[in-house]
Amino acid sequence: MDMRFLMKQAQAMQTKLQDAQQNLRAEGTAGGAMVKVTLNGSKELQAISIAKEAMDPEDPSMLEDLILAAFKDASAKADEAMSKVTGGMGGGLNLPGLKF
Repeated sequence: MDMRFLMKQAQAMQTKLQDAQQNLRAEGTAGGAMVKVTLNGSKELQAISIAKEAMDPEDPSMLEDLILAAFKDASAKADEAMSKVTGGMGGGLNLPGLKF
C-alpha cells in the first residue's frame, strides 16, 4: 500500500470530520422545551434559549436542572449525529485502536 495515498486519505477524513464538527447543530430541550440548548459536533455551546416560565426566583435549582437536562439531550443528539458522519469514514481501513 502506498503510504502517501494513505496519508492523503487520512487528511481528507480529518478535514471532513472537522467540517462536520463545526457545521453540525444538535438541539436539546427540557421542561417541555422551556429550555433549549444548541451544540455543535464538538459539543461547544452555540446557543441557549430559556423561556420566562422557567425562571422562578424562588427555585433557581429548577432552572439549573433544566439547563443540565437540555445540555445532556443535545450532547446525546450530537454524539448520534457524529457517529453517523464518522461511521462511513473507515472506508474498509482496519487500523488497530480506531473504531470506524
